[in-house]
Amino acid sequence: MSIDAAGFEDPIALEGGKKSRKNLTNGRLRLVIMFLILAFGAIGVRLVMLGVAQAGDIGAQTARAAAAPARPPIVDRNGRDLAMDILVPSLYASPRQIIDLDEAVEKLSAELPDLDREWLREKLDGNEGFVWIKREMSPAAQERVFNLGIPGINFRTESKRYYPGRNVASHVLGSVNVDNQGIAGMEKYLDSDEFGIVRLAQNAQAGSSAMLSIDLRVQYALRDELADAIERYQAIAAAGVIVDVATGEVLAMASLPDFDPNDPRSALEEGRFNRITAGTFELGSTFKTVTMAGALDSGAVQITDEFDAREPIRFGRFTINDYRGKRRILSLPEVYKFSSNIGTIRVMQAMGKDNYRAFLTRVGFDDALAIELPETKLSSIPHVFSEVGAATASFGHGLSITPLHMATAVAAFVNDGIMVPPTLLLRSKEQAQALGTRVISSATSLQIRYLMRLNALEGSGRRMNRISDGYLVGGKTGTADKVVDGRYDDSKNFTAFASAFPMDDPQYAMVILVDEPKRENEQSGTTAGWNAGEVTGRVVQKIAPILGIMPNFSELSDAAMVPLELRGADLSD
Repeated sequence: MSIDAAGFEDPIALEGGKKSRKNLTNGRLRLVIMFLILAFGAIGVRLVMLGVAQAGDIGAQTARAAAAPARPPIVDRNGRDLAMDILVPSLYASPRQIIDLDEAVEKLSAELPDLDREWLREKLDGNEGFVWIKREMSPAAQERVFNLGIPGINFRTESKRYYPGRNVASHVLGSVNVDNQGIAGMEKYLDSDEFGIVRLAQNAQAGSSAMLSIDLRVQYALRDELADAIERYQAIAAAGVIVDVATGEVLAMASLPDFDPNDPRSALEEGRFNRITAGTFELGSTFKTVTMAGALDSGAVQITDEFDAREPIRFGRFTINDYRGKRRILSLPEVYKFSSNIGTIRVMQAMGKDNYRAFLTRVGFDDALAIELPETKLSSIPHVFSEVGAATASFGHGLSITPLHMATAVAAFVNDGIMVPPTLLLRSKEQAQALGTRVISSATSLQIRYLMRLNALEGSGRRMNRISDGYLVGGKTGTADKVVDGRYDDSKNFTAFASAFPMDDPQYAMVILVDEPKRENEQSGTTAGWNAGEVTGRVVQKIAPILGIMPNFSELSDAAMVPLELRGADLSD
């Protein structure tokens, strides 16, 4: 039997059930949608709140990353520490989290009296999420502030540069700012693209030490003697540099007065600049070594030539004389050891003033110093010499160069005539040879070595030689009147001694300066032999054993330096 479903009421009931279920489903969807809207809304609100609350933290993290980057340690050529990063607390505030402004200002001012109260109030009264209050605090100060329990006051750990040797190499190392960024010296160089290229060439790993050419033992010895010189001669300043003649590596460089890089503000005090690279001076008769090198190498004069030093030389209204002159014909070695201005002018004139000017260019005196330090200064030399200008330049007056220019030239004169640019980074002899430029011949180099040693034995370097006995130092003194208000003041001297040692096998060149020295006693003088020369002798006496140089007291070594043309000649006064 068939059944007709249309006769039943179930289909009507079924249709109603569908509608009911549809309504239920729509309601549930509405609830789900409303829930999702509320949930996402809550999440959005929370994100906004987190963004507001943590904006300061994000800013702090960004500031910390930018302000205190990790720097590579700096070490000397033997791995001794020169500069390193240490971790220190720095105080910051989240002003919007501060509840009681007056209380915060009062309590912080009491614990940190160096903070200006008005400045502090202005900092804490803003709506920022992050502001620095005091960078690089001591742990003790951190503990005192922490114990105040001020809401919105917190600490972050930063890197701070620390220099364990303090002043010992301040002008070499330079300093960093509060954000640990280099602002002077090698610290500034470490942030340069050039140093980055050097590190890549060395395959240096990030964070590995930056090794300098400085020998900390030699650096200490040099600085100690310069400090002694200022006290001994009541000078206003003293400076010195020691260079490896074969590689151009600077083993020591100091300029006093100096500063403590742990307190870089002290570097701003008057007179605390690096005289070796950033000061130019008339170096007086040390320049006679340059003149002799140029003239001998030109072939215009021979070491056996003689020069008339009997009368002063006149250029119009200018008259040039000798200091304690011999008033006679002088051989070339005598011109040098007696430091005759008249004889030196005649040597230069034989070469020719234009050729002499070209030689100064050849030895790099017109060029900027090829050294990593940013604190450098260009020489001041006339582009074209007049007759009188060339004459005074031949004995180191009327032109100014940096002491490092002179040290680099002396190194070349005794290093077989090869000039190598100076560096504060390690450099091998092979690398130096690739960079070297010949400025004089090997034969001229041997003659200059002889002249420098002769002056130490019989000339103005005798006091130096007695102090450094056995280390075969050769060198030339230089004394110049200082320029005051545009005029030379003969009551104020600037003295220098440019040297190298040991002269039988030169390894190191050195320049020492003493600014405005006074007499050490009633029997002494103020010219360079009495001060800069003596300082040179004491430095050599200290550093030669450190550098492995043995004393040599054999007269045969000095005899072997005499040129063949002069053997048997009587050069005594």
